[in-house]
Amino acid sequence: MSNLRPTLLEAAAALTTTFAAPAQANDLRASLDEDMPELMELYRDLHAHPELSFEEHETAAKLAQRMRDLGFEVTEGVGQTGVVSVMKNGDGPTVMLRADMDGLPVIEQTGLPYASKETATPASGVTTGVMHACGHDTHMAGFIGAAQLLAERKDEWQGTLVMILQPAEELGLGALAMLEDGLYTRFPKPDYAIAFHDAAAPAPAGTVGFTPGYALANVDSVDIHVKGVGGHGAYPHTTRDPIVLASAIVMKLQTVVSRNSSPLDPAVITVGSFHAGAKHNIISDEAKLQLTVRSYSDESRKLLLDGIRRVARGEAITAGLPEELYPVVTVEDPYTPSTYNDPEFSQQLATGFRERFGDERVMEWPAVMGGEDFSQFRRADPEGVKSMIFWISGTPEAMLKAMKEEGKPLPSLHSPFWAPDAEAVVRTGAEALAGAALDLMPAKGG
Repeated sequence: MSNLRPTLLEAAAALTTTFAAPAQANDLRASLDEDMPELMELYRDLHAHPELSFEEHETAAKLAQRMRDLGFEVTEGVGQTGVVSVMKNGDGPTVMLRADMDGLPVIEQTGLPYASKETATPASGVTTGVMHACGHDTHMAGFIGAAQLLAERKDEWQGTLVMILQPAEELGLGALAMLEDGLYTRFPKPDYAIAFHDAAAPAPAGTVGFTPGYALANVDSVDIHVKGVGGHGAYPHTTRDPIVLASAIVMKLQTVVSRNSSPLDPAVITVGSFHAGAKHNIISDEAKLQLTVRSYSDESRKLLLDGIRRVARGEAITAGLPEELYPVVTVEDPYTPSTYNDPEFSQQLATGFRERFGDERVMEWPAVMGGEDFSQFRRADPEGVKSMIFWISGTPEAMLKAMKEEGKPLPSLHSPFWAPDAEAVVRTGAEALAGAALDLMPAKGG
């Protein structure tokens, strides 16, 4: 998940102070006050023992047992390591709450007393440290907090509660894996799907941000294999230099966004990797480019991907390459589709958040170009499932003060230095998820 700082500096500037008391008393707060010590102990345990995508075996097992203890019907191993917990409580809508479980291949440098010392060897083959650098540990602890609040208040809601622990969000594959393993056929299909994500935002920890409509982007990974005719670096006229061709492709790709895409439709093409050759005086016979491509709508995504293919082919023709040596463009499949928050549903939940937390603590935030595979849950049934993912700032007060007074940048999500104000995120996340579910599934006469 990418950092929110670049788009939120102005939007949240007014909130770089501590909160006043909430505008409305909250009947969940007393229970949360009692639960928080245990939830923070869970958070520290999860933080110290992260697991990589599709390897969340111990994490899933310990959380599954907690859900069983609360009275949920629990199924493990959904979509490899996912967990589905169901609590049926009479007739009513079905609400699905989701948390993601996976850590990242990052060596932690936060200095926390419970910092992760775990190591693992991901698909790259390089052994590395593992860290919850994206805050999924806060998501899980808040998720358990919400489960506890709802399990002890069955007289206040009516319907079916489906709570899922999702693997492999960082790969963009976990949600799809759960869906393909029967999430909507083996278990009650939700009318509403809700999740939250912590944010390295320039706003006090515990601020709730929401974005109606497109909130996060399509994420495509594209590889371009540029072919050429190699030879001696002293005799370039006897070759077809793939480095020159690949460089031309890199530069021309910038015009796909600047001259083909509408300036009112956000789009990004970034070349993140360029590899070619092995020696000073040898012209290689190939170069390899790796791109990340971001868009919102399906139409914009198609325009960008078609443009990449057109540029690669066109520059090869300009370079005089025969057709059999034209670049090969490969788009990784599956991709992470854009996240769309149903506008009316988002405003409905935001109204409840404002009543619960106060107007000064809930604000509309601009969309970002990061990706989140929570999008898959709505995309699997866009007519039947209303969904919303919202943000909770985790930025500690000391970081905000240093940013405001010294101009010191905030560490981003995925940074080895990201250490959120976990208590604020967990407390707010638990209350927001539970409160939203209670609002959507009121007991008869409630």
